[in-house]
Amino acid sequence: MDPTNANTALASAFAEELARGGLRRAVVSPGSRSTPLAVALWREPGIEVTVIVDERSAGFFALGAAQASGEPVALLCTSGTALVNYHPAVAEADESALPLVVLSADRPPELRGIGAGQTIDQIKTFGESVRWFCEVGTHDADDSGLIHMRSVAARALARARGEIRPGPVHLNLPWREPLAPLPVDGAVTATDPLALHGREGGRPLTAVTRVDLEPTEFVLDEVAGHIGDAIAGVIIAGRQTDPELREPLAHLARVSGFPILAEPTSQMRLGPHDRSYVVTTYDTLLRDEHWARGVVPELVLRFGELPTSKPLRAWLAASGADQIVVDPTGGWNEPTGRAAAILRVDPTEAASGWAARLERSSEGRASEGGAGRPLPSRTAGRFVQGPPRPAPRAWLEAEAAALSAIGEELEGTEVITEPALHLALGKAHRDGDLVYTASSMPIRDQETFLGPGDADVLLLSNRGANGIDGLMSSGIGAAHASGRPTTIVTGELGFLHDIGSLAALRDVSTPVRIVVIDNGGGGIFHFLPQQSALDASEFEALFGTPRAVSVERAAALFDLPYRRLESLTDLPAALAAGTGLIEVRTDRQANVGAHRRVTDRVLAALSS
Repeated sequence: MDPTNANTALASAFAEELARGGLRRAVVSPGSRSTPLAVALWREPGIEVTVIVDERSAGFFALGAAQASGEPVALLCTSGTALVNYHPAVAEADESALPLVVLSADRPPELRGIGAGQTIDQIKTFGESVRWFCEVGTHDADDSGLIHMRSVAARALARARGEIRPGPVHLNLPWREPLAPLPVDGAVTATDPLALHGREGGRPLTAVTRVDLEPTEFVLDEVAGHIGDAIAGVIIAGRQTDPELREPLAHLARVSGFPILAEPTSQMRLGPHDRSYVVTTYDTLLRDEHWARGVVPELVLRFGELPTSKPLRAWLAASGADQIVVDPTGGWNEPTGRAAAILRVDPTEAASGWAARLERSSEGRASEGGAGRPLPSRTAGRFVQGPPRPAPRAWLEAEAAALSAIGEELEGTEVITEPALHLALGKAHRDGDLVYTASSMPIRDQETFLGPGDADVLLLSNRGANGIDGLMSSGIGAAHASGRPTTIVTGELGFLHDIGSLAALRDVSTPVRIVVIDNGGGGIFHFLPQQSALDASEFEALFGTPRAVSVERAAALFDLPYRRLESLTDLPAALAAGTGLIEVRTDRQANVGAHRRVTDRVLAALSS
């Protein structure tokens, strides 16, 4: 605790308590009113501080760091409109259940609403987007004031980490003069050692236990029974960040006979785990209505968020299948409106438990002379002999045919298209890489064209609110927090939205490669009804929105290396060159044609 004056004492006690509670990173956007807390965070040895001037970029940088690390990140700004620039990142953190601790400095109550400079109403700025809001208040540096600051810090971390859903919290901290650490005799009157120094041994003031998400025996037995009863089923793996889920989910697929329809950010497409039951081409396969009707499941197990793919969502809605959703973070990840159950359980423990029960029952029956590969079914809560479960041959054969067709259509072409780029990126990723992909067209192309591979890669995205804003800041924050070589994939409009984030690269030591797909505007709208509903001039003005951004000049402005990719064969070398901008120029109409040709070729392969 810094006894220089009342503000330094209160702020340093607060920062100390954040560090004792496990917070390791803070992002500060400088300003006068936030000086006491900025200095306290900067001087706190347990917290690494990154200074980013632009609050919007700072918010997404902190969000990316929180997503990559899985730990809370603090975010500090001064009073006034600085705070509202955090709102896009707070909205994404809310939807994606990411732990942010937003700290806004404010004028004290006597300076509000009377025309004092740099003052707006900051009370509950983010509405219901935060897990907790606290007007921290103005306090003397006495026992009660210091204990209050320590307690608020402990509670903020607990709420950000989740009870049970993680997310952002907002603390509004008003400060009176002096804002600078100027000595004031007698300002600190506290005498209680707990207020002055916190708990002995560096322990937090209040430790909070986490909610136990271990599945009960009833849940494990009941769901394993449903899996055994199902004639056919699938596992849908959507966005989640835990690589520890890979092997248990692969094991569950093997013993259940359920294929895994794996979205890229499920972490199931790439990695050293068993991928023999992983299907990556479901988006294209399910466009064949005849084929899709032949693989309708009776049971669907869902892990992570529901993938973006419209064909997959439509197929699920039409299937009538029972859906069991594993959602440990307390959300309502259920846009289909048809889930039979949402389970608040640890996904890894659940997958492991179900696989073990299915495997034990199968081995037990086989030892008794059962034929085939028997699976369990439920009778009065006990496992009994079930019919043999066929392997998901239709899915796996279709996956092989689709991957072959996609490769034949896209590989070796001289003209770079966005589908071909995403296929090539998948082959260029290396062990330890982190990939951060923009919303709109990049994430959809990644879902459609990223094939399976051995590289151990962490794939992230901002798919809570689905915005394209702040994408580069998020990726740079993730790179800084993780230390992983990072590839950020964005279109040129997303690049323009967040161009100021390039300044943050100066503080990141790990390589950050930003792949900017420049197709002269908004490519996704060519796949939407707006394309046919409007004449060409209206469409181009309102949705094509060409902006003629010079990626090369932007690189020069921030003193960054620039490379223009002329051939996909040069992609591995461009990525290996380290931090910099890699521009890939494509044509929107050519991309539409490439999508259609790939779909036609895959559907032809299915019917042959």
